Amino acid sequence: MKRFLSALVATAILLTFSGVNVNAQRLTDEAKLVAKAKKIHAKVITLDTHNDINTANFTETVNYTQNLPTQVNLPKMKQGGLDVSWMIVYTGQGELNEAGYQKAYQNAIDKFDAIERLTKKIAPDQIELALTSNDVRRINKSGKLVAMIGVENAYPIGTDLSRIKDFAERGARYMSLAHNGHSQLADSNTGERDNVWLHNGLSEPGKKAIYEMNKWGIMIDVSHPSKQANIQAIQLSKAPVIASHSSARALCDHSRNLDDEQLELIKKNGGVVQAVAFRGYVNKEKNELRSKLSTEILKELAEKEGFKMMERADILKLPENERTEYMTKLMAFRA
Repeated sequence: MKRFLSALVATAILLTFSGVNVNAQRLTDEAKLVAKAKKIHAKVITLDTHNDINTANFTETVNYTQNLPTQVNLPKMKQGGLDVSWMIVYTGQGELNEAGYQKAYQNAIDKFDAIERLTKKIAPDQIELALTSNDVRRINKSGKLVAMIGVENAYPIGTDLSRIKDFAERGARYMSLAHNGHSQLADSNTGERDNVWLHNGLSEPGKKAIYEMNKWGIMIDVSHPSKQANIQAIQLSKAPVIASHSSARALCDHSRNLDDEQLELIKKNGGVVQAVAFRGYVNKEKNELRSKLSTEILKELAEKEGFKMMERADILKLPENERTEYMTKLMAFRA
């Protein structure tokens, strides 16, 4: 019996040390993998193809040279090893009339101007605007960070397709023809909510816009338009397209994601899809439940503090200065 117990204890000790060795080996392997990844990361030019901006953060007193509570700024780019930031000239979808187009155009110009201020006046010694891939390599080699410009929603183009050339001259190197809501040029993926479409893909001006974008060197971004609009755009384009921030619909059934048919067409076109980690496009069901419970808890706490919570759709309707003020208060409340 004593021999049996001794053998049992010895076996247990052996298994324990064996488990420790396995865990130690696993940690060593993981450390080697992380080190290898960091080495690759340091060697290649890294870029993020979609970073939203707020013009309030591009002034002499408040700007991206500071470690602001934004997803991207110059200190964070340096710390994280991000070489290239595509700064986004975003415009929310408004009414399809001349007044709406003019307001949208001014919004776009304000953002183009903000990016120019950053790269030419605020921090020209730290970041430079690139217009070509050669520019990116040159700027990166010089030790500076790189800014590039993408346009999210071609609504500001209005009915004047010559603005596409104007945007190209201001530095735009990709543009999506729609956002959340049908534009004058293309249907949005949001049409899937009620199956109501404005153009059944691209409008006639939208098809002409594809030609103009190819002509002036602006890549077509298929992240927000409808599936039919994307298929038509890929078929018409003489150059590779991109999806600046999309995921796979086979993994998460969201209208913003690309199904296998679209992915195959992008592959044949020679284009590229920049995967997005936004939780709503990765696990729709989990995100909806989390958002519902989180909102309920926040609203309850907000009422006690005298802070009024707003729905996302209502926040987006606010003027930019009021939206910024609200979001600042919201972030402070959540903290």
